[in-house]
This record gives sequence, structure tokens and C-alpha cells, in this order.
Amino acid sequence: MASSTGTGKAIFRVVSGNFLEMFDFMVFGFYATAIAKTFFPSDSAFASLMLALATFGAGFLMRPLGAIFLGAYIDRHGRRKGLIITLALMAMGTVLIACVPGYATLGVFAPLLVLLGRLLQGFSAGVELGGVSVYLSEIATPGRKGFFVSWQSASQQAAVVFAGLMGVGLNHWLSPEDMGEWGWRIPFLVGCMIVPVIFVIRKSMEETPEFEARKHRPSLREVVASIGQNFGLVLGGMALVIMTTVSFYLITAYTPTFGKSELHLSDLQALLVTVCIGLSNFIWLPIMGAFSDKVGRKPLLLGSTILAILTAYPALSWLVAHPSFEHLLMVELWLSFLYSSYNGAMVVALTEIMPVEVRTTGFSLAYSLATATFGGFTPAACTYLIHLLDNKAAPGLWLTGAAVLGLIATVVLFRGNTHEQRVAQAA
Repeated sequence: MASSTGTGKAIFRVVSGNFLEMFDFMVFGFYATAIAKTFFPSDSAFASLMLALATFGAGFLMRPLGAIFLGAYIDRHGRRKGLIITLALMAMGTVLIACVPGYATLGVFAPLLVLLGRLLQGFSAGVELGGVSVYLSEIATPGRKGFFVSWQSASQQAAVVFAGLMGVGLNHWLSPEDMGEWGWRIPFLVGCMIVPVIFVIRKSMEETPEFEARKHRPSLREVVASIGQNFGLVLGGMALVIMTTVSFYLITAYTPTFGKSELHLSDLQALLVTVCIGLSNFIWLPIMGAFSDKVGRKPLLLGSTILAILTAYPALSWLVAHPSFEHLLMVELWLSFLYSSYNGAMVVALTEIMPVEVRTTGFSLAYSLATATFGGFTPAACTYLIHLLDNKAAPGLWLTGAAVLGLIATVVLFRGNTHEQRVAQAA
């Protein structure tokens, strides 16, 4: 058995790229208003913001393609090689967004290049989460798979905290005018500077013993055929993931926009709440992942979805009726607990239900479809629902719908001994 120090280093190496991916995504969500003014100028602030949020969401549409093609590469050539390629693609997208001049300089080419950057990020992200989750599940010590895999999501929370703290610092040092003009680019440039460090870290990764022991390495054609045969399972996994992606992007990427636009809080207050949520997620995720190792995945999935259905909309309604920094923090901390309880069990369960020979592709495709159809468009969907329904608590309805899908998926996928049989076959 590997030493705890060696295991800790292995976890750090693989989740480092996951950190960069989420950092870039969070920064785009945090500064959507400034990005809208820079690349999508319009007489209507709502239309400008919607174009920026739609561009944010467009990156998620590339995830299913990345899941299939990069996932097949990883299932055939190895976890280590594939995760280095995803990091390179993510870096290219980040550089584009950081360095492209605004609409005033390049005209229509400016938003098109930003869109290209988001598409590159989305393509690489399509398999990043799956590759990292599968890697962690395959190096996990017996009986601790939930705890190990939870660090995939925990690394994302470290990125949320880092991005949030950087935003707090920038808002302290720069005026709102400077932030809107050029200050928002600084976090993207920091992301570019982090890339070489993460390349060095990730290149030192070792391949998982489980993959090296596998004699058959499926071709792209075999992977696609296997996914076709198990597509019902992929769709079930997609429904399972929707609750995670919607709740995550609601309480992180969308919080600064919601706090500023709907609750009329300051940028600093909204970013401070986001930092607190990232810390809360970071603490709860490993705890709930380990708890799922003790009590099983199903109880956590059922309990968190039922609580979300019962409390999401009432909590948001109370918040918009009594808007304040303290109330936003209280509501978001509750949603953070629900998200972490669900995700701590969901991610490891998704690695367990996928056929071993296409584990990365199946996981990534399910995750990507959920993010492309629901999760990634959460900021845009919430903004539109508030506008359509004239109801600032509408994001609670969006989360409630996602929780209903998660509850149904849990009941279907965990009926009888079906899940336990799949886990036994995968072990």
C-alpha cells in the first residue's frame, strides 16, 4: 500500500489541472458584466449580459465532443497522457480570453475569438473532470474511494476561493472603472502564468496500476460502440449529474452577478460570499465523500435531493424579500451543504456504475451532457427566468427542477442491487 505522503502527492498532481480549469471558469462567471461591456457592447445592459453568459455557456456545448474523443484517447492510451493534453487545450483557451482586445479595437472578431477560447476550454473540460475522477478512483485505497474521488471537486473549490480572494483584492486596489476597463483581465493573466507550473506538476504523474494491468485497450470505434450499448446508463448518469452542476454554478459562478444585479449588494460583498462558499464546499466535500464510504451513496443522494426540493425556492424567496450580505451568506451556506452532501456521493457513484473498459468516456459523456444542457447555462437561465417571471427567487425553481431529476435518477440507478452489482463487477 502506498504511503500517505506518496498518495497525497499523487492526488495533488492530478487535481492541479482541475484547479486551473475551474479557476478560469469562475473568473469568466465573476466578471461576466465587465466581459459583456468589453466584447458585447449594447444599448441594453440585459442583452449585453445575456450574450456574455451565453458565451460562457457555449463552452459547455463542446464538452460532449471532448468527452467522446479525449475520453476515448484516455481509455486507450492512459490517464496520464490524456490529462496532459487536456491541460494544453485549457491553456490555449485561457490565453485567448486574456489577451484578445475588445470590441472597440477588433470589432466583431473580438467576441468571436473569445467564443473560440471558451470552446477550447469546453472541449478540454469535457474529459478533465472524468479523467481526474477515474484516476483518483483507481488509486484509492480499499474502502476509501469516496474520500479519494471527493478531492476532484474539492480542488475546484480551492479555485473558487483563490479566484474570489483575487477579486476581493482587485476590488480593493482598483476603481470600478479600472476593473471594467482592464482589471478583469488580471485573473486570466494569472491563470496563464500558473500553466507552466501545472505542466511540470502533471508531467510527474504516474499511470494508474489498474490501467497498466489492463490487457485490452479499446479503440475509438470500440469505445463508441460500448457507449451506444450503455447509452441508457449514460443518460441515467447525466440526470444524476444535473443536480451537481446546477447547484455548483448557482452558488459559485452566478453568485456575484445575482448579488450585484438582483440584491444590489456591492461587488466586494458578493465576492466575499463566494469565497465563503468555496471554503464551505472545500470542507464539506471530503467529509461527505468519506461519509458515503461508511453509509453508502444512496442515502446521501436521496437525503440531499429531497432537502433541496423542500427548501431551495423558499430559501431564495426569503432572501429576495430580505436582501442583505448576511442573509445571502446564510442561504448560500445551506445550499453549499446540500451540494457537498450530494456531490460527495455522486461523483464516486458515477465512476462505479460505468463499464470499466470505457469508464473515462462514459463518466465524461454523462457529466458533459448534464453540464451542456443544464449546469453550464445556469447563470444565463437564472437571469432569463428572473426577467421572464419577474421573480428574483426564480433561481430556486431552477435548482428545484434539477433536484427532482437527481432524485429520479437515484431511485432508478440504485433500484434493488443493480448498483452494488455494477460496483462488484468494476472492482
